[in-house]
Amino acid sequence: MHLDMNLLQILAVLFLPRAWCQSSRIGGGVVETKNITLPAGSRAVLPCHSPRMVWTRDQLKDRQRAVHWDVVHSSPGYSGERILDMSPGARQRVYNGFNKGRISIPDFAFTDGNFSLVINNVVSSDKGLYTCNLHHHYCQIDESIQIQLNVTKSVRKEKRYWDGEKTVFVVLLGSSVVLPCVNRRALWRDGLQEDQQQVAHWDFQPPGVRPNKADRLVDLYASGERRDYGPLFAQSKMSVAEDAFTFGDFSLSISDLKPAHKGLYSCHLHHHYCGLHERRIFRLTVTPPLLREPTTSPRVFLNDELEPKTERVSTDKDNPRVVNFFLPEQRGYFVQHLGYFLATFLLLVFIVFAVIVLTRRRKKRGLEYEMGRSVGGNVISGGEIELDCTEMRTCNQDPLNSEYKNNLMKERDMVKECNKEFDGKMWK
Repeated sequence: MHLDMNLLQILAVLFLPRAWCQSSRIGGGVVETKNITLPAGSRAVLPCHSPRMVWTRDQLKDRQRAVHWDVVHSSPGYSGERILDMSPGARQRVYNGFNKGRISIPDFAFTDGNFSLVINNVVSSDKGLYTCNLHHHYCQIDESIQIQLNVTKSVRKEKRYWDGEKTVFVVLLGSSVVLPCVNRRALWRDGLQEDQQQVAHWDFQPPGVRPNKADRLVDLYASGERRDYGPLFAQSKMSVAEDAFTFGDFSLSISDLKPAHKGLYSCHLHHHYCGLHERRIFRLTVTPPLLREPTTSPRVFLNDELEPKTERVSTDKDNPRVVNFFLPEQRGYFVQHLGYFLATFLLLVFIVFAVIVLTRRRKKRGLEYEMGRSVGGNVISGGEIELDCTEMRTCNQDPLNSEYKNNLMKERDMVKECNKEFDGKMWK
């Protein structure tokens, strides 16, 4: 019986087609292109990151691989169940007690890549769609293959064929069958050293040079080995981080850019263990250096005591230096604006005073004009008043011929009396 099972496994591997449905993210080719333009004398950083290139010495790396078989039964209601699973360093686990000792996969599956499912004493309930799933958590790869199993009671109907999508097995009730699931890729087998399978390198292609003639700048290995090429790395003008594989950062730094650095730079990441191959291309253009603008010294007055404070901006040694000046406000700023305010206030006061004086003078002149008209006129509304000039002359001339002619006091008294009489006649 044991010999028959080995023969079935060999026939399944050799003669049955292998239809793998891969949902893996195996990278290949150019994944990024970028144009970078920087002035001469500056520092360039060409970014090259990949988390899948991070490598650590994991003691449980074997458990990062797993295989499990699932089945979907057409009746009742297309129900699905997990049959068994297995990982390196652990025994296979069968989920249904009825299948223990009846369904299994080879114990050396992770050694030679044979994950075929062996079913002994086939029953009618074994009919369904079987799926072999392979998972590699470290490489983030998932692969699967499907096989349809049908059960018959007739020997004539027993056969194997391809329906265009999957392999179909029609087996006899009570017999044994091997559902093939073979993947001999290196990452599914033991004995490989991951640190020898991860490589990163940078290439430089000057203008007019073919890609196959590009210059190699540096080679990096996960094992810690490093190979630098060219004088720029020796002069520390080009560098890649020492812990590149720890963080997955393989960025290339170039200091003191020169026109000779113009060209294409390529970052190649290879993870042979996981089947990862990525390439990133950067077109670097070097422009003339930036000219420093001339700075003019600020004007300082004699009355001002300025204490300029300087703050230096931290920049790289290759970038132009920038110095910011912060000048304090002048002490006479408040006094100057106070003088403007007082001058404006005094001007307003002068204008108001001039308006008041002019208004009062105009009112006084108007009153004198009205009184002159009333004195010089002969007719006023409400009655007639005629001034007798002869009386005024008589009043004025009589005392001039008296003995008090030279007495000024007497003359003033006479003028007062005449004014009183004149006023009395006006108000009658």
